[in-house]
Amino acid sequence: MSGLSRENWRRAPDSTLTLQQRLFDLLALIATLSGLAWALHQDFNADYVLLLSLSVLLFELLAQIFALYGHWRLRSLWFEVVNLLVVWGATLAALLLLAFALKVSAIYSRLLLGLWGAGAPALMLAWRVGRSVYVRRRRANGEHQRTLAFVGSGGAARRMADHITANPWLGCKAIGVYDDRSPERVEHGVLPLLGNTESLLLDARAGRVDEIYITLPMHAQRRIVELVNALSDTTVSVFVVPDAFVFDMMHASWTEVAGYPIISIYDTPFYGVDGSFKRLEDVVLSTLILLLISPVLLGIALGIKLTSRGPALFRQRRYGLNGNIVEIWKFRTMTVAEDGDQIVQATRGDSRVTRFGAFLRRHSLDELPQFFNVLQGRMSIVGPRPHAVVHNEQYRRLIHGYMLRHKVRPGITGWAQVNGWRGETDTVDKMRKRVEYDLYYLRNWSFALDLRIIALTVLKGFRSKNAY
Repeated sequence: MSGLSRENWRRAPDSTLTLQQRLFDLLALIATLSGLAWALHQDFNADYVLLLSLSVLLFELLAQIFALYGHWRLRSLWFEVVNLLVVWGATLAALLLLAFALKVSAIYSRLLLGLWGAGAPALMLAWRVGRSVYVRRRRANGEHQRTLAFVGSGGAARRMADHITANPWLGCKAIGVYDDRSPERVEHGVLPLLGNTESLLLDARAGRVDEIYITLPMHAQRRIVELVNALSDTTVSVFVVPDAFVFDMMHASWTEVAGYPIISIYDTPFYGVDGSFKRLEDVVLSTLILLLISPVLLGIALGIKLTSRGPALFRQRRYGLNGNIVEIWKFRTMTVAEDGDQIVQATRGDSRVTRFGAFLRRHSLDELPQFFNVLQGRMSIVGPRPHAVVHNEQYRRLIHGYMLRHKVRPGITGWAQVNGWRGETDTVDKMRKRVEYDLYYLRNWSFALDLRIIALTVLKGFRSKNAY
């Protein structure tokens, strides 16, 4: 069968499953609205047909914008659920705005639309959960797997192999590496050495491998070109992994200039449309939150004034976007207000912290005035937490890539905080771990990730054993 085994032909590609998912979502939209209309004895007239058509178009458009139907083999179920809810919520919001703008909202049944708004995503979620459980169970048992191999045994190959080996539900099986160097010169990892590139070509033509990842260094350009040309005589999928690790790239992405693909090594994810969208998110959410918590803010300010001398608010300089110094606000929780060249982090049992201040710090309530800083454009709701200027100057000399966290606005909450890296950083290792999570956020930012962080902050972020 042209060098491919029958087993290879039975493997369901992601594109097929993605198409199934897309069709099921559209079916769920149509079936729930029409089915509920029938059950409620509602006349399914031209108005509802128009509503359904618009909902399908909007849902498909937003699904493209939010990459709802991406490479789901490498995604978590939680990511899919959040992304789906974001797309569906945005679809409903757009439909409501159109209905009110055109003054046609009264012609639709509120009960029918309410049930449809809840029923359609429930059906989509049920399908995703069922598919995920079924597929991942079969993949964990070794079924429907794609075999992967690497050319080169450097850092990229080791990292990818470790990740694939630790997550069998991905449906990928890393079988080994091919390297033209002698066995004693090959870097050993979790994968065996399968031979040189001649062996690779033989195995590829025999259908023993589905995907090849070339992880050779940049200076081996001629070898990479020769290998890619040779593999064009096979039916394997070939991927070239840029040797990003030679630069220790912590924030890299592809872009294009004058038709040439280039790698952005250090950049912000918030240029252009993404930047405008992020700012809109901050303004809308912070305005709503401030309206909701205004009584709480007044109560806290009164509590501070009644329990200790001094102002209710404390202003401190921090590094903001692009390393520019900004002034942020917090509720005062100490008997002193340090903002100079010598700032001592709060420790357990710190005598400077007032009793009421300890309560505020433990539940993160001292950070609430920073929603005003978000409206001012100094901060974002989600982003790396800002550190005192003197601490920035200290850690930028000790932790490689520390200043990259300032490529975005500092946040009230962040990926590091909801993963437990909040509070005192009394060692360099603790700060290094916090920076790792901050840089992960920069590399993987999305609106869905912001919503996830906000949700996790609400669920578990208002109390921390490390905050005192």
